[in-house]
Amino acid sequence: MIARVAGAAAMLALLLAPVLASPYQLTLLLPAFAYAIALLGLNLLFGTTGLLSFGHALFVALGAYTAAWLTTRAGVLALEAIVLAAAALAAVIALPVGLLCVRYVKISFGMLTLAFGMLFYSFLYKFYLVTGGDEGIRVLRPRLLGQTFAGLDKVGFLTGPFYYYALALLVLAALVMRRIVRSPFGLSLRAIRENPDKAAFVGVSVRRYRFYAFMIAAVFGAVGGALLAVPTGLADPQLAYWTHSGNLVFMLLLGGFHHFLGPVVGAVVFIFLQDAVMSLTAYWRFVFGALLAVVVIFFPGGLLGLLARERPA
Repeated sequence: MIARVAGAAAMLALLLAPVLASPYQLTLLLPAFAYAIALLGLNLLFGTTGLLSFGHALFVALGAYTAAWLTTRAGVLALEAIVLAAAALAAVIALPVGLLCVRYVKISFGMLTLAFGMLFYSFLYKFYLVTGGDEGIRVLRPRLLGQTFAGLDKVGFLTGPFYYYALALLVLAALVMRRIVRSPFGLSLRAIRENPDKAAFVGVSVRRYRFYAFMIAAVFGAVGGALLAVPTGLADPQLAYWTHSGNLVFMLLLGGFHHFLGPVVGAVVFIFLQDAVMSLTAYWRFVFGALLAVVVIFFPGGLLGLLARERPA
């Protein structure tokens, strides 16, 4: 009951944020929404299935570059088409990558995903004619539901129509993921996480289900990446770098991977905390490293683990 009230209050606050918060605070929420969508997928892979990916930034970058390439070079400005294209391309790329990675578990799985992520980073960095190299590719302002909002400047567009569009997409993604997690498929993934041998004994195709989870995570990552590229107006190779994948894992641990909304909380807190620490010291990475150590050692359940008393999902 308390969780539902808190969730309703948080949703009301997000709906009223464009009226109550400053434009700067709203622009910080936009990447948080994008990361939250990507982390919902990563949490299906890690929190539900038990596979930790160190290369999830590959699919975030893939979504961002899809948005950049379509808007700048193909003249496609409809954000709905961009999101669908990013999801489809992520599924295509995740097909061979996932088939190979899910053959392994634990550290081997993590290292393989990291290797593929760095391969994609190298591709983005070296193939200048296709990716723009280290300069990246610009992302033009998209149309939302067929509307251009030409009368709004960039800040007005981002803190108004795009804010509500991104929030609506996050809510939709959360509802879809909630349905997946609570389905028989999601229960099978939990069984695989707890004991893959027993799951296989009762008829669950462990490797196939892990592969499905990998594909879903990739699609969510690319959708988040497509949204992430719009506020920044640029897709660059750093989005695929291993440190970006590390940030995604940090967000997941910070929010609490045992809880369904942990990725959302982790993304929001991470973005605002990073902004605050970076404004105070140039050694913000040191601060974040120390914070991650504290969370892992003393608060393994994350922020929601401190607040929620119900049994973890």
